[in-house]
Order: sequence, then structure tokens, then C-alpha cells
Amino acid sequence: MTLSAREKLRRFLDLFSGEDHVLIPIVADPDAIASAMAVKRLLWRKVAVVTIANVNKILRPDNLAMVRLLSVGMVPFSQVDPELFNRVVMVDAQPEHHPAFEPLDVLAILDHHPDTGPRAAFTDIRPSYGAVSTMMTEYIKAARIKPSSKLATGLYLGIKTDTANFERQALIEDVRAFQFLFRHANTALARKIEQAEIKRAFLKFYQKAIETHTIRKARCYVHLGQVPSPDLCVLIADFFMHLDSITWSIVSGIYQDRLIVIFRNDGLRKNAGLVARESFGAWGKAGGHKSAARAEAQLEKLDEEVDPGDPVRMRRWIVRRIEKRATYAKTGKPGK
Repeated sequence: MTLSAREKLRRFLDLFSGEDHVLIPIVADPDAIASAMAVKRLLWRKVAVVTIANVNKILRPDNLAMVRLLSVGMVPFSQVDPELFNRVVMVDAQPEHHPAFEPLDVLAILDHHPDTGPRAAFTDIRPSYGAVSTMMTEYIKAARIKPSSKLATGLYLGIKTDTANFERQALIEDVRAFQFLFRHANTALARKIEQAEIKRAFLKFYQKAIETHTIRKARCYVHLGQVPSPDLCVLIADFFMHLDSITWSIVSGIYQDRLIVIFRNDGLRKNAGLVARESFGAWGKAGGHKSAARAEAQLEKLDEEVDPGDPVRMRRWIVRRIEKRATYAKTGKPGK
């Protein structure tokens, strides 16, 4: 039985009381930030405290601008004591998506990634939706809340980002939510966030990517070595997709004790999420959408495969993994 938005809202709100201290841990990106803002608005005057905490270090200029210009009250997860909260709500993620989530006793999950079967008192997981921001817009409308300009702008950006301006997977529900938010959002502010400047400190990584990138069969490969944040790999992967001859952009880097591989394609090729899983799923978490995906692997699991400290060999190993998978997908025979 498919529940109405109003019934989902009722079941969600029934989980909370006035004494609750609610924690919303997120991997901060526009969709997660906006969705967390929406949950906080829904619980306004319903609970005692709502805290949004980012588990990742935010370095992307657009994400930093979004947090600042939309006045998102958010604190680093490392500064939070989870024991002080008796309710945890997860948006745009599930417990297995980040190591910091795994110890948490999650009460509610609202997500659009593939269902991993998480345990929670309330789950609303819709993989067919383009963005969780669409789901949260439905909750806001069901609650008969007129969103503030900042909340509407956040949700508007969440949908734009996760659907890549509706170039990625999207439903008519995403379009309807976007139309509703457009009437309340500050589009000039949204444009300012989207056009946030690149930090000067990032230029050396762009220079390295330009000097060391390789192109094979319209696929661009870059290995950056150590990076200050996985977001840098995302920025450079998006950058290379602007080249006229490129249909795939695969950018990797080492962050802390993990290899991060970011996939982008033009939406006309094989499923990026599938390529990520089949190329790197044996060593860690991998998946995503048709035109955007991500893989993460603990470096210690790669010791028998490649030396993580040798950037040239690491790049060649990554290329070989993906090319081998691409050859098999095309011919049915393993690549060399």
C-alpha cells in the first residue's frame, strides 16, 4: 500500500515529543544540507533541540557558500557528543554510507539512494526520486508550511544539484517540487551560491590534473594523490566533463586512509554506478547514479594490488580496473 504524503508526515512526527534532542548527521552536499534544513523546520516547536552535524570537511566553494548564505546552523560531527541526543534522523544517506554513521542508533531515515535494508523505526527510501529535497518538499507541503525563502532556495538547489538540472534521473515529482519551490526561492541567491569562487589553494590541484591527465577512448583519467578533501576530486571530475571530446571523467585521490574515485559521464554511456561497483566494489563501497558515481576503498585492502604511495602505478591500476570492466561490458570477454 502506498501511503500519502500526509500519512508519512504523521507517522514521522509521531516519533517525537517535546523533550527530544534530535541529531541530524549528514555528508554535507546541497541535497543533504537542504533536506536537513527541512527536517529541522518540520520539528520546529515539536522538539527541544535539533542539531545538524556534518561528518565530512566542507571545502567545496558552493557548499560553503550555501551554508553561509542560507544561515544553516551546522556544526562538525567531531564536536558533537551523540550521547546528548536521544533521537537521530538521517537524510540523503543510510548507516552504511559513512563510518561515522554506523555506531548511531538511527530513529528515522529519509533517502533516495538504493535501499540497503537499514533498521529504523521509520524509513522512507525512494531510489527512483532524483533528490531527497523533492521528498522533503512533499513533507513540507503536507504540513501546510510555507517555506521561508532560505529553505525554499536550499531545496531548490538540492533538486538542481542531484538531478544535474534534470539531466540525470528524475521523476515528475521532482519537476513538481521544483516548480513549487521556484515560487518561493531566491533565484538570485541560488545563482550566487552556484557560482561561488574556487579557492586559490585548489589551483595547484587543477594544474596537476591538467598536466598529468590521460585520455583513453574518450575517457579522461586523473589521479591527484593526497587531497585535502574528496570534494576536490568531484570539482575536477566536473571540470573535465566540459572538454568537448570527453564522455567520461574519472578522478581519484587519497584522503586520509581511503582511495576515493569519482565518476562522471555524459548520461549516454553505461551506468556510472554499475561501473563503480564492478570496478572497485571488491575493496570497499561503490555505487551511484547513471551519470555520477563514487567508490571508496581502504588503502590497507589495496596493499596486495598496488602501492598507494606510488601515484603513477596507482593511476595505471585504476585505469586498468575500469578499462577491464569496460571491455567485458562491451565484448563479454575479460580485458587484458
